[in-house]
Amino acid sequence: MGGLGSATTDSALVAFAPPSIARHEIAAWSAVQADNVDVVRHEPFDYTFEVSSRHLLIASERAERYDGETLVEGLPKSQLRAWNGRMTFVPAGHRFYGWQKPRALSRVTFLYIDPSSPLLQREPRFAATEFRPHLFFFDRDLWATALKLKAQVGNPFSQNAYVEALSIALAYELMRMNASLPGLQSNIRGGLSGWQQRKLAQYIEEHLAEDVTLASLAELAQLSPYHFSRAFKQSFGMPPHRYLTSRRVERAKSLLTERELSVTEIGLEVGFSETSAFTAVFRKLTGRTPTAYRRAIA
Repeated sequence: MGGLGSATTDSALVAFAPPSIARHEIAAWSAVQADNVDVVRHEPFDYTFEVSSRHLLIASERAERYDGETLVEGLPKSQLRAWNGRMTFVPAGHRFYGWQKPRALSRVTFLYIDPSSPLLQREPRFAATEFRPHLFFFDRDLWATALKLKAQVGNPFSQNAYVEALSIALAYELMRMNASLPGLQSNIRGGLSGWQQRKLAQYIEEHLAEDVTLASLAELAQLSPYHFSRAFKQSFGMPPHRYLTSRRVERAKSLLTERELSVTEIGLEVGFSETSAFTAVFRKLTGRTPTAYRRAIA
């Protein structure tokens, strides 16, 4: 393990199970603690980072798996198989965990950022910023700064002033990245943001004939399924499933004004594999069967 400055290492690190699966090289500075991790065996393992007062930035140089999942509290879980050269940001107060059956031996740097550090208090906006979680993303400048900090772990020629400059740069890069993200959790109490509503409405219209799942919609909005359902109902006035059904019926009503398609074909066009199911839903929402509706508008 390496160290620089007066800070001491913190035991609240990402925990691996079994612990022997990972080899660590750690350095602690005044505002940032770095943990360079190499996975040393091809066998399944778990990893967990409990709620902390520190932010966590993860830079994954090599990360590939046959199977597994990763979850940052506040976001949908991901089963992405490879995220070489990607980063994940876990804000203070959020849990991070997952498991994987590795396809390649992972090489990852964990950077723990202390917003209460006197070094970062020089920029009061950093401590006051409400950071949002972000999973498997790439940002060129943030990546470059993270790797520069990684290189200082165990470097006997490292200078404290240089590490502090990098730590401040990291804080600014995180604020810039956070400001560029579309609104996420901060919009939950007031429903979905404008961009989320537009994106979801467009997606649903374009996929009416498909099996649109709650998980896929939540991922599109970059929210957990639980938070997504509440925010969606606030914004659209009804739960996601009911909104999807209503849009299918509205599309069906439009198609029924034309004569090219049969009732069965229209049902398939709007996502109903059985004509009986299509008829039942259509009658429930309109008070008429599709056939009766077509006759009435003829």
